[in-house]
Amino acid sequence: MTNEGKIELNLGRLAQLFNSLDPSPFHERDLDQDAESYIIGSAEEFPRQQPLILVIHLPADQESKADSADVATAVHHYFFYRETQESRRLRLLFRDGRIALLTGFAFLFCCVLLREVAFSFGHDAISDIVGEGMLIIGWVAMWRPLEIFLYEWVPIRRRCRILAKLSKIPVLVQRR
Repeated sequence: MTNEGKIELNLGRLAQLFNSLDPSPFHERDLDQDAESYIIGSAEEFPRQQPLILVIHLPADQESKADSADVATAVHHYFFYRETQESRRLRLLFRDGRIALLTGFAFLFCCVLLREVAFSFGHDAISDIVGEGMLIIGWVAMWRPLEIFLYEWVPIRRRCRILAKLSKIPVLVQRR
């Protein structure tokens, strides 16, 4: 017995798998949004290292031998395209993070300088408020870059891995 995880779709006709408004040729068509969400959601439920197989159940009159190869090609092409999009999104996020980090450090540096200037006039209540306010504002400016580099990239990277796995998933079309 094989230890692969099965993602099963029961369809009334093959066209349900694809976006009906997409005029592209069959092997380049987008998947239906509900089908995509179901496949990705199901794949996320299995351990990352566990091999997967996509089983599409169709009525006997809807399936032919040519359909199996075409469906597999279309599914692989679609998930490869989606993985490319998510990888690009991740690269852009890191680029934005680097820009935000440089901007944040520059702003923090300016705030620390202003704090020192405020303290150079003595340590009365006003200079303490201004000085501590500058320090807080400077660190708040670092919030976005820290959010990007600590947390925001993780779900995008996880999605890239899932999509890469789905771009190579074996696809089996079966008759009911």
